[in-house]
Amino acid sequence: MKIKFLGHASFLITTAGGKKIVTDPYEPGGFGGAIGYGPLTETADYVTVSHDHADHNYVKMVPGSPRVIKGAGEETHDGILFRALTTHHDASRGAERGGNIVRVIEADGIAVCHLGDLGHALGPEDATALCHIDVLLVPVGGTFTVDAKGATAVVDRLRPRIAIPMHFLTPKVGLDIGPVDDFLAGKDRVRRVGSPEVEVTKETLPEPTEIVVLDPAL
Repeated sequence: MKIKFLGHASFLITTAGGKKIVTDPYEPGGFGGAIGYGPLTETADYVTVSHDHADHNYVKMVPGSPRVIKGAGEETHDGILFRALTTHHDASRGAERGGNIVRVIEADGIAVCHLGDLGHALGPEDATALCHIDVLLVPVGGTFTVDAKGATAVVDRLRPRIAIPMHFLTPKVGLDIGPVDDFLAGKDRVRRVGSPEVEVTKETLPEPTEIVVLDPAL
Protein backbone atom coordinates (compact mmCIF):
# COMPACT_ATOMS: atom_id res chain seq x y z
CA MET A 1 0.00 0.00 0.00
CA LYS A 2 1.15 3.52 -0.82
CA ILE A 3 -0.01 6.56 1.14
CA LYS A 4 0.49 9.97 -0.47
CA PHE A 5 -0.18 13.23 1.36
CA LEU A 6 -1.91 15.57 -1.07
CA GLY A 7 -2.37 18.41 1.41
CA HIS A 8 -4.46 19.50 4.41
CA ALA A 9 -6.45 16.35 5.30
CA SER A 10 -6.41 14.79 1.84
CA PHE A 11 -4.46 11.64 1.04
CA LEU A 12 -4.27 9.28 -1.91
CA ILE A 13 -4.18 5.65 -0.78
CA THR A 14 -3.21 3.13 -3.46
CA THR A 15 -3.72 -0.54 -2.64
CA ALA A 16 -1.46 -3.34 -3.82
CA GLY A 17 -4.17 -4.18 -6.36
CA GLY A 18 -4.10 -0.66 -7.79
CA LYS A 19 -7.35 0.67 -6.31
CA LYS A 20 -7.14 4.36 -5.42
CA ILE A 21 -8.87 6.06 -2.51
CA VAL A 22 -8.86 9.82 -1.89
CA THR A 23 -9.69 11.07 1.61
CA ASP A 24 -11.33 14.42 2.43
CA PRO A 25 -10.67 16.37 -0.80
CA TYR A 26 -10.34 20.12 -0.25
CA GLU A 27 -11.54 22.96 -2.46
CA PRO A 28 -8.46 24.58 -4.04
CA GLY A 29 -8.54 28.26 -3.13
CA GLY A 30 -11.34 27.65 -0.64
CA PHE A 31 -12.09 29.85 2.35
CA GLY A 32 -11.09 33.00 0.50
CA GLY A 33 -7.78 31.53 -0.64
CA ALA A 34 -6.85 30.09 2.76
CA ILE A 35 -6.57 26.63 1.18
CA GLY A 36 -3.73 27.14 -1.28
CA TYR A 37 -3.08 23.56 -2.30
CA GLY A 38 -3.48 22.77 -6.00
CA PRO A 39 -6.09 20.55 -7.66
CA LEU A 40 -5.77 16.78 -7.80
CA THR A 41 -5.11 15.38 -11.26
CA GLU A 42 -5.08 11.63 -10.57
CA THR A 43 -8.29 9.64 -10.92
CA ALA A 44 -9.63 7.66 -7.98
CA ASP A 45 -11.96 4.72 -7.46
CA TYR A 46 -13.28 5.90 -4.09
CA VAL A 47 -13.54 9.17 -2.16
CA THR A 48 -14.20 9.33 1.58
CA VAL A 49 -15.64 12.40 3.30
CA SER A 50 -15.53 12.97 7.06
CA HIS A 51 -17.89 15.97 7.14
CA ASP A 52 -19.43 18.60 4.89
CA HIS A 53 -16.98 21.49 5.08
CA ALA A 54 -15.37 22.80 1.91
CA ASP A 55 -11.84 21.83 2.94
CA HIS A 56 -12.95 18.20 3.34
CA ASN A 57 -15.84 17.46 0.96
CA TYR A 58 -14.89 18.89 -2.45
CA VAL A 59 -15.59 15.63 -4.24
CA LYS A 60 -15.88 17.23 -7.66
CA MET A 61 -12.15 18.00 -7.60
CA VAL A 62 -11.41 14.28 -7.94
CA PRO A 63 -11.16 13.17 -11.60
CA GLY A 64 -13.04 10.13 -12.84
CA SER A 65 -16.28 8.82 -11.42
CA PRO A 66 -15.34 7.68 -7.93
CA ARG A 67 -17.80 6.13 -5.51
CA VAL A 68 -18.31 8.56 -2.63
CA ILE A 69 -18.34 7.11 0.87
CA LYS A 70 -19.64 9.36 3.62
CA GLY A 71 -21.70 9.06 6.75
CA ALA A 72 -21.83 6.23 9.25
CA GLY A 73 -22.03 2.56 8.43
CA GLU A 74 -19.87 -0.18 7.00
CA GLU A 75 -19.41 -1.25 3.40
CA THR A 76 -17.02 -3.34 1.34
CA HIS A 77 -15.95 -2.74 -2.27
CA ASP A 78 -13.24 -4.52 -4.25
CA GLY A 79 -12.12 -6.28 -1.09
CA ILE A 80 -11.65 -2.96 0.73
CA LEU A 81 -13.56 -2.54 4.00
CA PHE A 82 -14.76 0.94 4.93
CA ARG A 83 -16.09 1.37 8.46
CA ALA A 84 -16.95 4.43 10.50
CA LEU A 85 -17.11 5.87 14.00
CA THR A 86 -19.36 8.87 14.62
CA THR A 87 -17.54 11.63 16.53
CA HIS A 88 -17.66 15.43 16.81
CA HIS A 89 -15.91 18.38 15.19
CA ASP A 90 -15.51 20.10 18.57
CA ALA A 91 -15.34 19.42 22.30
CA SER A 92 -19.01 20.41 22.78
CA ARG A 93 -20.55 17.29 21.25
CA GLY A 94 -20.96 19.02 17.89
CA ALA A 95 -22.71 22.14 19.20
CA GLU A 96 -20.06 24.41 17.66
CA ARG A 97 -19.11 22.76 14.36
CA GLY A 98 -21.23 19.65 13.97
CA GLY A 99 -20.38 16.01 13.51
CA ASN A 100 -17.34 14.21 12.17
CA ILE A 101 -16.80 10.70 10.87
CA VAL A 102 -13.65 8.81 11.74
CA ARG A 103 -13.10 6.43 8.83
CA VAL A 104 -11.17 3.15 8.89
CA ILE A 105 -10.05 1.74 5.56
CA GLU A 106 -8.86 -1.87 5.61
CA ALA A 107 -6.90 -3.23 2.65
CA ASP A 108 -3.76 -5.33 2.11
CA GLY A 109 -3.97 -6.51 5.71
CA ILE A 110 -3.52 -2.93 6.94
CA ALA A 111 -6.05 -0.78 8.83
CA VAL A 112 -5.72 2.93 8.01
CA CYS A 113 -7.71 5.32 10.20
CA HIS A 114 -8.47 8.86 8.99
CA LEU A 115 -9.63 11.01 11.91
CA GLY A 116 -11.12 13.80 9.79
CA ASP A 117 -11.62 16.97 11.83
CA LEU A 118 -11.76 15.24 15.19
CA GLY A 119 -12.22 17.94 17.80
CA HIS A 120 -12.16 16.05 21.10
CA ALA A 121 -10.46 13.29 23.05
CA LEU A 122 -11.31 9.67 22.34
CA GLY A 123 -12.36 7.43 25.19
CA PRO A 124 -11.64 3.75 25.78
CA GLU A 125 -14.99 2.85 24.22
CA ASP A 126 -13.96 4.64 21.03
CA ALA A 127 -10.67 2.74 20.93
CA THR A 128 -12.58 -0.51 21.36
CA ALA A 129 -14.96 0.39 18.54
CA LEU A 130 -12.12 1.27 16.19
CA CYS A 131 -10.25 -1.95 17.05
CA HIS A 132 -6.66 -2.35 15.93
CA ILE A 133 -5.23 0.55 13.90
CA ASP A 134 -2.01 0.24 11.91
CA VAL A 135 -1.76 3.70 10.32
CA LEU A 136 -3.37 6.76 11.92
CA LEU A 137 -3.90 9.95 9.90
CA VAL A 138 -4.20 12.50 12.69
CA PRO A 139 -5.00 16.25 12.67
CA VAL A 140 -2.56 18.22 14.82
CA GLY A 141 -3.13 21.92 14.08
CA GLY A 142 -5.73 22.84 16.69
CA THR A 143 -8.46 25.53 16.49
CA PHE A 144 -10.77 23.39 14.31
CA THR A 145 -9.41 20.03 15.48
CA VAL A 146 -7.47 18.60 18.38
CA ASP A 147 -4.23 20.48 18.92
CA ALA A 148 -0.73 19.05 19.39
CA LYS A 149 -1.46 17.93 22.95
CA GLY A 150 -4.85 16.49 22.02
CA ALA A 151 -3.40 14.68 18.99
CA THR A 152 -0.70 13.17 21.20
CA ALA A 153 -3.38 11.87 23.57
CA VAL A 154 -5.28 10.31 20.65
CA VAL A 155 -2.13 8.61 19.38
CA ASP A 156 -1.41 7.33 22.88
CA ARG A 157 -4.98 6.02 23.14
CA LEU A 158 -5.07 4.21 19.78
CA ARG A 159 -1.40 3.15 19.71
CA PRO A 160 -1.04 2.79 15.93
CA ARG A 161 2.12 1.42 14.37
CA ILE A 162 2.47 4.60 12.29
CA ALA A 163 1.01 8.07 12.92
CA ILE A 164 0.99 10.55 10.03
CA PRO A 165 0.19 14.19 10.93
CA MET A 166 -2.23 16.23 8.81
CA HIS A 167 -4.30 19.43 8.99
CA PHE A 168 -1.40 21.66 10.07
CA LEU A 169 -0.01 25.03 9.04
CA THR A 170 2.11 25.18 5.88
CA PRO A 171 3.00 28.04 3.50
CA LYS A 172 -0.09 27.06 1.48
CA VAL A 173 -2.52 27.28 4.40
CA GLY A 174 -3.89 30.56 5.69
CA LEU A 175 -6.02 29.14 8.49
CA ASP A 176 -5.38 29.83 12.17
CA ILE A 177 -3.81 26.46 12.93
CA GLY A 178 -0.45 25.38 14.31
CA PRO A 179 2.56 23.88 12.51
CA VAL A 180 3.46 20.22 12.65
CA ASP A 181 6.54 20.99 14.78
CA ASP A 182 4.27 21.69 17.76
CA PHE A 183 3.12 18.08 17.60
CA LEU A 184 6.61 16.68 17.04
CA ALA A 185 8.20 18.50 19.98
CA GLY A 186 9.69 16.12 22.54
CA LYS A 187 8.94 12.98 20.54
CA ASP A 188 11.72 10.49 19.81
CA ARG A 189 10.42 8.19 17.09
CA VAL A 190 9.96 10.71 14.28
CA ARG A 191 10.85 10.08 10.63
CA ARG A 192 10.72 12.89 8.09
CA VAL A 193 10.38 11.16 4.74
CA GLY A 194 11.27 14.24 2.70
CA SER A 195 8.62 13.44 0.08
CA PRO A 196 4.81 13.18 -0.09
CA GLU A 197 4.60 9.38 -0.20
CA VAL A 198 5.42 6.36 1.91
CA GLU A 199 4.94 2.67 1.17
CA VAL A 200 3.54 0.52 3.95
CA THR A 201 3.38 -3.26 4.17
CA LYS A 202 2.05 -5.44 6.94
CA GLU A 203 5.45 -7.09 7.34
CA THR A 204 7.40 -3.86 7.81
CA LEU A 205 5.11 -1.96 10.19
CA PRO A 206 7.25 -0.53 13.02
CA GLU A 207 6.68 -1.04 16.72
CA PRO A 208 6.25 0.94 18.94
CA THR A 209 4.54 3.87 17.22
CA GLU A 210 6.61 5.80 14.70
CA ILE A 211 5.55 9.27 13.57
CA VAL A 212 6.03 9.67 9.82
CA VAL A 213 5.99 13.22 8.46
CA LEU A 214 5.10 13.61 4.78
CA ASP A 215 5.48 16.74 2.64
CA PRO A 216 2.29 17.93 0.90
CA ALA A 217 2.32 16.97 -2.77
CA LEU A 218 0.11 19.74 -4.08
